[in-house]
Amino acid sequence: MDRIPNPRSRTRSALIGGMLLVGVAILFVDRAASTWSHNHLHHAAVLDWLTHLVDPLRPAAVMCLAGMGIASVFGGRQLGERGRTLASACLAILVSVEIKEQLKQLFGRSWPETWVNDNPSWIGDHVYAFNFLHGGPGWESFPSGHTTQIAALAAVIWLRIPQIRWLGVALCALVALGLWGSDYHFVGDILAGALLGAVCGIGMVALVCSP
Repeated sequence: MDRIPNPRSRTRSALIGGMLLVGVAILFVDRAASTWSHNHLHHAAVLDWLTHLVDPLRPAAVMCLAGMGIASVFGGRQLGERGRTLASACLAILVSVEIKEQLKQLFGRSWPETWVNDNPSWIGDHVYAFNFLHGGPGWESFPSGHTTQIAALAAVIWLRIPQIRWLGVALCALVALGLWGSDYHFVGDILAGALLGAVCGIGMVALVCSP
């Protein structure tokens, strides 16, 4: 009889695979991909617009959680399946944002381009480095916060609403394309953000929705 794969084993394998992809991107892909996007795609307004798909997520998550908390106080009802799914998504987004902020400070990675206070960058100065615990807005490229948020939402959708998994995947792809095409992030930043967001989404579903 064939053994049924353990979901936790699959998750661990996916996590390890994702970490390996991030490493490969850092070593072999990031610089060439950044240079190409700067030279060919950097001024495409539609790509910049794609990055703003993430903008409503954090305020919407805060408002939804606040509303659910108030409703539970005055209504006294437990969350149903839809409520737990919504709570998981909101928590995944907010938790992922806080974790990525700490990781940005930890890794201190320089950006693909110069954005603030003449920060060193790959395009402007051929600087490509991790400066651990450096701090400051000029060293916050890794991981991508935009990708982290959209991947957290997509992971919850994937697990809880399989009928529209395509939507979560499409949103992740569009945001990633916008970030890379606008040269806002290295490919490795985007992959790391996707991995972090997915882990947060899976974790919040396990925490909120498990019996």
